[in-house]
Amino acid sequence: MHELGIVFHIIKTIEDVAAEQNLTRVSKVVLEVGEVSAVIPEYLQDCWQWACRRSPLMNGSVLQNEIIPAVTYCESCGKTYETVKHAKVCPHCGSEQTYLLEGNGVQIREIEAE
Repeated sequence: MHELGIVFHIIKTIEDVAAEQNLTRVSKVVLEVGEVSAVIPEYLQDCWQWACRRSPLMNGSVLQNEIIPAVTYCESCGKTYETVKHAKVCPHCGSEQTYLLEGNGVQIREIEAE
């Protein structure tokens, strides 16, 4: 379960920001989770609750996941399309000369704190 490692990294990043900004408590964190990031949001939530109980700064904070759709670009026709629906083959021209534009990452979008 790599979600626990991701949660530890996010909490460490937030603790660093909190130290720089003199924050005493984080109440909410909004994460952007890519649709094809291989991160399971339900596992992320479970790990979040467990890990945050061990941090005075994070204890009681809420994690909100926003799913970012995966979008693929076709080099042959120059169009984009839904990755999950069509995979590597462009639905517009049938080409496999494609690459993922977005939807495979995890990043902090927002931190609500005191």
